[in-house]
Amino acid sequence: METTAGIDLASEEHRLVVVEPDGRRLDERRYSHSEEGITALVRRLLELAVGRVAIERPNGLVVDRLLAAGIAVVAVHPNQLAASRDRYRAGGGKSDGFDAYVLAELARTDMHRFRLLEPDNDETRALRALTRAREDLVEQRVALANQLRAQLEAFWPGATRIFADLDSPICLAFLERYPSPDDARSLGAKRLAGFLARNGYSGRRKPTELLARLREAPTGKAAELETEARRAVVLALVAALKPLVEQIKLLTSQIAGALEAHTDGHIFRSLFRDPKAVVTAAELLAEIGDRRERHPTSSSLEAIAGQAPVAVESGKKKVACFRWACNKQLRSAVSVLADASRKHNAWANDIYQRARARGHDHPHALRILGRAWLRVIWRIWHDHNAYDPSQHGSLNRLLAPQG
Repeated sequence: METTAGIDLASEEHRLVVVEPDGRRLDERRYSHSEEGITALVRRLLELAVGRVAIERPNGLVVDRLLAAGIAVVAVHPNQLAASRDRYRAGGGKSDGFDAYVLAELARTDMHRFRLLEPDNDETRALRALTRAREDLVEQRVALANQLRAQLEAFWPGATRIFADLDSPICLAFLERYPSPDDARSLGAKRLAGFLARNGYSGRRKPTELLARLREAPTGKAAELETEARRAVVLALVAALKPLVEQIKLLTSQIAGALEAHTDGHIFRSLFRDPKAVVTAAELLAEIGDRRERHPTSSSLEAIAGQAPVAVESGKKKVACFRWACNKQLRSAVSVLADASRKHNAWANDIYQRARARGHDHPHALRILGRAWLRVIWRIWHDHNAYDPSQHGSLNRLLAPQG
């Protein structure tokens, strides 16, 4: 047997525990989260010829350094660590050193339950960094847009109705120029038309129609000081939103280029009819990864994506429960795919409609459809082939009677 180790990570200091093959503690140390500390940590593991290191995170700087040094890493989910603590204690005590010891013991005795960490290649990790960063920026954009809407509804509701999206470039430009009702008091159709032309408005609505939307909304009755205060808040929120919207657009372009250049990009692009769905296709690829051995069966992919329920059985009782522990980004991307596909794919719509007919609500029906899609994705992903509706047996059998 090999010497194993566990590392309890923290923002400033990491705790290392190394155990011998018979379970005795061989070493226990603290290392700072600095270049000197991480270098010393890696060097100590190599000195002790540690065969495996268990850690709670599957990624991050420390994990990258361990893998770069040729040290095998075992990723242990925090729920699994929490469930294992009582195996090694009689009371309810907990410490960083104890958690590191439990991790080391799991790497020593329970490797039949875990897999060694197999990182994706560089292009996949780059794509994942882009998609997750974009998702974070989108969340911030939505939060700021909601704050902006709340401010406008309080004293100028018409500004929220003139354009379809409050965080669109044209709407932000309008609010930057007309942040309060007083600023737009002399705004007429001719002046609005000039503003729209200068800002590249698409022209789907006439200036008179847009102006009518603005005028027909309820009128706020905020006093002078409150109006000035809210006007300042609107300008501040617009100033925060404009660069955010621009950076999201830039990241989307970079994601499209990275997906196009990826060796598996054609597989996931083929799942969508709309070319604008590039972000969701990229998210699917980035979260599933490129290591086929990580998912030897489709069931493991269905579980990690949160589409397969958790079975709870006891005696005659058998219940399927919602799966909380999963890759949330992957679950979201699969849900988008399922919802989009049911509108144009007869097979997807049939699965969705039959699920609704059984009494399932919309989110549950989407998970049922998402699980079916993951079986298709797993197959074409392992075969390195793009999705071809003409080769989709279930779809063709459904369409055959119509033909």
